[in-house]
Amino acid sequence: MSWPVAPGLSRPRILRQRWLDLTFVHWAFGPADVAHFFPPGTRPDTFDGRTYVGLVPFRMVGTGLPHGPSVPYFGSFLETNIRLYSVDETGRRGVVFLSLDANRLAVVATARTVFGLPYRWARMCHERHGSHHTYTSTVRQSGAQGLVGVEMGERLQAGPLEDFLTARWGLHVHRAGRTWYLPNDHPPWILHSATLTALDVDGLLRSVGLVPPDRPPDHVVFSAGVPAQFGVPLKP
Repeated sequence: MSWPVAPGLSRPRILRQRWLDLTFVHWAFGPADVAHFFPPGTRPDTFDGRTYVGLVPFRMVGTGLPHGPSVPYFGSFLETNIRLYSVDETGRRGVVFLSLDANRLAVVATARTVFGLPYRWARMCHERHGSHHTYTSTVRQSGAQGLVGVEMGERLQAGPLEDFLTARWGLHVHRAGRTWYLPNDHPPWILHSATLTALDVDGLLRSVGLVPPDRPPDHVVFSAGVPAQFGVPLKP
């Protein structure tokens, strides 16, 4: 099947970055179980009647303005986000972040102030040994901890569920009394099958108000990453 292509990003562009060494860990949920997390004007997006909660640890590299050098030091950091899948009244599909944990305090403060995103300062580590990746994090304020270990497998022939979970061209965020859509684009993902070798994220899920599922994740994939860029926030 052909992989979905970003619909195109209008100018001006405001930000660029690279997302590297991503592990996508997902659980299926009933839409009603998470509907209260969504900002006004959006609702849970569904696939075969179910929506998903995603936990995604990765490396953020080369953040900067659309042109010129990336921001030294602060432009590269580790991140683990917990996200939901949204659709708004105009049909735009996106994500809603419940948390974005990063190990740069300045990044956390700037993203919370400028975009209203729920960034949290955390101690984090990423290790790679061949095709094996380990991510650890501890949220500094709450002490919530997370551990993900994954072995990358063969390149994956992506299907409709991978499309639903990863072909997202924006995020919804509630700020200044209204819901905004922050669009992005990036090349098609190259996804790999992945086998979890360690998983302890109940504390992270509870820290954002989720009840951890009493079963293994329903879907796990890995990607070496993509470059991405963002446009200006759009009104509903």
